[in-house]
Amino acid sequence: MIKILKYGEVSECEVFARAENTVNVEDVVADIIKNVKQNGDAALYEYSRRFDGVELDSLLVSAQEIEEAVAGVDEEFIDILKTARDNIWAFHSRQVKNSFIINDTNGVVVGQKVIPVGKAGLYVPGGTAAYPSTVLMDAIPAKIAGVKQVVMVTPPSKDGSVNKHILAAAKIAGIDKIYKIGGAQAIAALAYGTESVPKVDKIVGPGNAYVAEAKKQVFGTVSIDMIAGPSEILIVADKNSNPAHLAADLLSQAEHDKLASAVLVTESEDLAKKVSDELEKQIPLLSRKEIARTSIDNNGKIIIVPSIKEAIELSNAIAPEHLELMLDNPFDYLDAVTNAGSVFMGRNCPEALGDYLAGPNHTLPTSGTARFSSPLSVDDFIKKTQYTYYTADAFKSVAKKVAYFAEREGLQAHAKSALSRLEENK
Repeated sequence: MIKILKYGEVSECEVFARAENTVNVEDVVADIIKNVKQNGDAALYEYSRRFDGVELDSLLVSAQEIEEAVAGVDEEFIDILKTARDNIWAFHSRQVKNSFIINDTNGVVVGQKVIPVGKAGLYVPGGTAAYPSTVLMDAIPAKIAGVKQVVMVTPPSKDGSVNKHILAAAKIAGIDKIYKIGGAQAIAALAYGTESVPKVDKIVGPGNAYVAEAKKQVFGTVSIDMIAGPSEILIVADKNSNPAHLAADLLSQAEHDKLASAVLVTESEDLAKKVSDELEKQIPLLSRKEIARTSIDNNGKIIIVPSIKEAIELSNAIAPEHLELMLDNPFDYLDAVTNAGSVFMGRNCPEALGDYLAGPNHTLPTSGTARFSSPLSVDDFIKKTQYTYYTADAFKSVAKKVAYFAEREGLQAHAKSALSRLEENK
């Protein structure tokens, strides 16, 4: 049963279950990465046999496999995928940044070029649940950014196939190549390249502890989006909220993972008790009830606060991945929200809407990192190069200032490189 606590009975750091991973995966992952670097495709085939229980003929998903998978998906879901794609595209298109140039007409030109990364790799889980939504959320910003090649890796099933809904989403998102590999070995393949898998510049996407550790270990060789922890939801609700809706929204995160955290913060003790009762009614009806039960019993909380103001302050201190403001006038509080991955406004905006259809990204900072990081966006797939141009006269006018600055830092060669250009013109 979910715990009901009074404000002050739990510290900010205890609101969400954010314990460090206790499974030592570092050495295992390091060995996998080393093997893939040294042996390429042979290592990937070996791990497919060992971890996935499948003997593959090819790592690459063929065009025929994609077409057959898409043909097996019902038209209604295809239409929904396309609607989601359009909404995600419309939202992320507004994130595009432009290059700029500043020309002061006195012989000085400075500017910045916005350039897409050359290749991006998307990791899409294929374990206890398959997520075609993740395909759309990760691929579309890359496409908008102008990435020339977007490749996807995802674990195969024991018959060597890939989930048909994932393949349908990949086709609709415009992914260029798909490979049947998962786990730390897939991250290693994307980071270093093999005979079949291209080396990429950026790796994005969620995964288990081994995937997260692999992303951590290859960071620096490639860029990554984030190290994602278990899913989180914090709901701030007033007394007028529907307890059945609140319970359902809490469970929408609890069913993800036994380590997921679902927390309700409210000023109403009566609402807290009703939500607790609703959870007990709804959990037994879920297909993933065992996962949801463990998450709610171990990590779930309802915190009763003196006012909504304290609820928002608590939320900012926690920096949740998902924040629902189930309030009469949610926009009155939006400016006060400073730390959250994604905010869902009002009573008709469950977090599930953001997972699938609304358009904003669902790849979000977890574990309190919303204090300093952002949802996945077009920005994740670009880099910026700056440039500077001075005419001889323009540089002559500032050369002594450059040299003076350099001398104050004790860098004589820097100063000389500036002054030498004055000497040339004597």
